Amino acid sequence: MRSPLTPRQGELVALAGTLAERFAERAAAHDRDNTFPLENYDDLRAEGYLSLTVPEELGGRGANLYELVLAQERLAMGCGSTALAVNMHVSPIGQWGSIWRDTGDPRLEELLRGVAAGEVIWASLTSEPGIPNHLMDALTVAERVEGGFRVTGKKIFCTNSVAATNFSFSARYHDPDTGPRVGIFRGSKAMEGFTFVQTWDTLGMRGTQSNDLLIENAFVPEDALVHSLPVNHLDGRVLKTIFSWAMPTFGAVYLGIAAGAMEWARQAVQGRGRQTNPLVQSSFAQMEMLLESARAVLYRHCAEVMSGALFELTVQEGLARSGLAKVIPTNNAVEIMRHIVDVTGGAAYVRKLPLERMWRDVQAGPIMPYNNHQALELLGATSLGVQLAPEIPLSESGHSSRPRGPVGGA
Repeated sequence: MRSPLTPRQGELVALAGTLAERFAERAAAHDRDNTFPLENYDDLRAEGYLSLTVPEELGGRGANLYELVLAQERLAMGCGSTALAVNMHVSPIGQWGSIWRDTGDPRLEELLRGVAAGEVIWASLTSEPGIPNHLMDALTVAERVEGGFRVTGKKIFCTNSVAATNFSFSARYHDPDTGPRVGIFRGSKAMEGFTFVQTWDTLGMRGTQSNDLLIENAFVPEDALVHSLPVNHLDGRVLKTIFSWAMPTFGAVYLGIAAGAMEWARQAVQGRGRQTNPLVQSSFAQMEMLLESARAVLYRHCAEVMSGALFELTVQEGLARSGLAKVIPTNNAVEIMRHIVDVTGGAAYVRKLPLERMWRDVQAGPIMPYNNHQALELLGATSLGVQLAPEIPLSESGHSSRPRGPVGGA
């Protein structure tokens, strides 16, 4: 079913649709060859999509979170790998654009103008082997030295790292006054000690080329530390600037893949004259309900973020509601693909047709943070009034925030 859109929303979705149709023609080859779609980035840059979330007054298109969700769903209908890769750029840039509007920070302005000029492409690199990716701790270690830090560690699932010029990463360091902390740092490919290693060979999302990052005694200057929090705490700034944006945009990408599969299946069914079959209609009805219920959660979340209402809740409540905006769309996308198998039969199993790739791609959705088990813990505990970790409210968040309870691993 078609969604009602304002003229501006329709313009952004049409832009994403034009790109999606182009990328769909290349998706199979990149999936087969396990290669990154660099030519898609040429198109994204040329059409202004890379500056989608840069404020208009700094040279971008000024898309808000809701508009980004709409565009990312449409882009993913053509190529899930490209949509997920570029999400690691447009989502963080949108987060920083919102901070810039609040603070007028000149360093952020410089960064955002660099994005608008096509000079900066971002990647957010926080996943590590053997630890949940919830930004409450890190195995990567940063040791204070004169003028900054020496950092050593490993990051995995480094999506968009092939195209990125700059990136953010997490590391644990010790502060003499507040104890162990998780820092969020900025880096660039021009810095020594950061090495990307080709490791990506997966079931789906192959075109993302989410390779590993080895960090070996890399020097990072003091001003590259952009935020920090006590280890094993829920942080209000992390909620506002990372999870409230990342969760819905992850959800939109995977839902978009499923919506693209629905469109392909719809055309196949109509082409074979099976649209009047009651069982086929029932399957499409169930798919529409899954699609629209996930969209409803996404759109409600965007409204809560954009109004600021989400941040009036406790940090854990805000994180739980953010988790809904990812876990419901990604799981609904998996379920939609199951129904598509029912209505398309063998077409879903043929390598030369896109459904088989789309099915593999959506399986990555439940794995990404919050994964299903993490989301269940967060949602269940929040529903039952169980506090999972001490909280740092937004008003106290920052480098001087102090631990509020027992901290594991101190």
